[in-house]
Amino acid sequence: MRWPPGRRGDRGETTPPNALPPRQLVAWKIQREVVLLIGWGRAILLQLAHPLVAQGVADHSAFLTEERGRWRRLYRTLDSMLRLSFGTPEDAARVVGRINEIHGRVHGRLSESAGIFPAGTIYSARDPRLLCWVHATLLDSFVLTYELYVGPLTATEKNDYCAEASRIAPWFEIPEGLLPESMADLERYMTRMRLSGEIVVSRTARALAREIVAPTSVRVTRPLVWFNQLPTVGLLPPAIRQEYGFPWGARRERALRLSARCIRRLLTLTPSLVRHWPSARAALYRPGTNHRAA
Repeated sequence: MRWPPGRRGDRGETTPPNALPPRQLVAWKIQREVVLLIGWGRAILLQLAHPLVAQGVADHSAFLTEERGRWRRLYRTLDSMLRLSFGTPEDAARVVGRINEIHGRVHGRLSESAGIFPAGTIYSARDPRLLCWVHATLLDSFVLTYELYVGPLTATEKNDYCAEASRIAPWFEIPEGLLPESMADLERYMTRMRLSGEIVVSRTARALAREIVAPTSVRVTRPLVWFNQLPTVGLLPPAIRQEYGFPWGARRERALRLSARCIRRLLTLTPSLVRHWPSARAALYRPGTNHRAA
């Protein structure tokens, strides 16, 4: 199977982002950590803070209408990310094809005005601007979660992570230069989007957010819901958290920081077999990769 379009090398061939040995990729270091799941809710809430993204999810997803719809969506998204990050070129090609096919069916109109968008605004999941927002929220959330729960990253590592991630642009027909290629680019982009009027929490987003913060479709214990809410709500930018209407205070902030310190210490004692995704560990042992232990 032919690799999806990518950055071209000196001889004109296309190069996938996982063509280098895994240990040479910052993405491998960061995204192998299972604990990044803690930051996933925060990323989704940021994505839904764009009214066109929220409308697309509400119109075309089983997020609210099907029992366990949220968990099915999370599993599919996680599986795609792991295959793109750690799979073979053939795995990645299949994932890209499937995502583009799904995105081609996701389009419609905004049901009510929100921020700078009037009711009836057309949206499409193939819109590079929306893809850029979703991409940036994941980068921003993964870096934040990694540094809080795992350990610090150097400025060079953060820049390399953004640059590596930006190489997906041709796969999804995103114009060159639109995705942030450094941490400074990412920070400027997130600030610009929040100031632009595009990022505003709509009624649709609030309805979807309730299933993320306090799911009703799956039976979970109150302590587990509370623990999930700490990073999901607490790591949001304060202005967006306020727009969602989520309560927050010094007690919750202390609980978030204390739980993060505990998890960070536990991870130092956790073997790779438990701590890291199996696909990330398997990537080390493919022919041509670095075979040192994780």
